[in-house]
Amino acid sequence: MNKGRMEAFSDGVLAILITIMVLELRIPSGSSLGALSPLLPTFLVYALSFLILGIYWNNHHHLVHAASHITGAVLWSNIHLLFWLSLVPFVTGWMGENHFAAVPTAAYGTVMLLAAIAYFILQSTIVGIEGKQSRLAKVLGKDVKGKTSLVLYAVSIPTALLQTWISDSIFVVVALIWLVPDSRIEHLFSTRE
Repeated sequence: MNKGRMEAFSDGVLAILITIMVLELRIPSGSSLGALSPLLPTFLVYALSFLILGIYWNNHHHLVHAASHITGAVLWSNIHLLFWLSLVPFVTGWMGENHFAAVPTAAYGTVMLLAAIAYFILQSTIVGIEGKQSRLAKVLGKDVKGKTSLVLYAVSIPTALLQTWISDSIFVVVALIWLVPDSRIEHLFSTRE
């Protein structure tokens, strides 16, 4: 199957999600800088979610580019990932509008965890097609960053019910872990013959 179609569809979905999030930012009702202060929580969670979606877009691009071909299983794994990512604008708005309250923050963590699981499934599906001895499988190795992200997101959910600032810090830490694209896959591209 042509992987270009899947990548183009995914790119379009992610672009729409970012657009939906920015449209949720409300225009302040005053003209002073003070009028912006009530919007600060919404803007902060928007910026974080924008960064996270950008990270998914970047790593998704590298992963799909590294695949030699795709199958129906890859397409469904990709749709699974896009489903969880499509909930990011909802939990972003909910958490921002409620100033990082416990339940919306836990919901944000849940969506982040499920999206990370879905990405792991997509990656595993592609590696399964490429083969355990493929260059992609060797490059991904033990996937410490991916597994660390899963654990941190899982911890963020119950923690949100106790101390939301710890969960919020976890979200930022995971984003910082992934801020630089996966150099292992970039190395694969640079060494391809």
